[in-house]
Amino acid sequence: MTTAIIIIAVVVVAAIAAFFLLRGRPAGGRSLRGRFGPEYDRAVARHDGDTAAAEQELGDRVKRHGHLDVRPLTEEARARYAARWASAQELFVESPERALTEADALLADLTRERGFPGGEDFEDRTDALSVHHAAHVDGYRRVHAARHGNVSTEEMREALIEGRGLFDDLLAGAPSGREHGNRHLVKGRGTS
Repeated sequence: MTTAIIIIAVVVVAAIAAFFLLRGRPAGGRSLRGRFGPEYDRAVARHDGDTAAAEQELGDRVKRHGHLDVRPLTEEARARYAARWASAQELFVESPERALTEADALLADLTRERGFPGGEDFEDRTDALSVHHAAHVDGYRRVHAARHGNVSTEEMREALIEGRGLFDDLLAGAPSGREHGNRHLVKGRGTS
């Protein structure tokens, strides 16, 4: 009987402690982590581990961009973008730099046509994309950064592969996080 009372007391104390610990956490933490996935971790890292600041930033993104009128593509536009991406991939063999420039421009054009912010503000565009395509927005950042940076051919190839994930989602109108098997650039192809 004494053992049962001790066990019940421990369970009650643990439940009370858990209640107070969870009550002190920001309400959106778990849902934001689920919604943003790797983008959540990126925001926390950018805020030096301050989850409250990261969650505030992500919550602001949802408020600003969560209700965008994301437009579907026509079949003609879908075919045009698919042909442009295929050309960029083929161009990679001859000129990885030009291929990345084309991929970066293509992703910017495609996002604008789908209804995401246009203009020159890359950060605003990627913030909006992160709300709707969190699993793949970093691929776009990598394409953009590799295009403007001094990176190896292998890093350019990897950026183009990661950018393809966002391209596929935007082209299909798929929700963020779906799996895709389009890995057309094989390791070693186009390296210098």
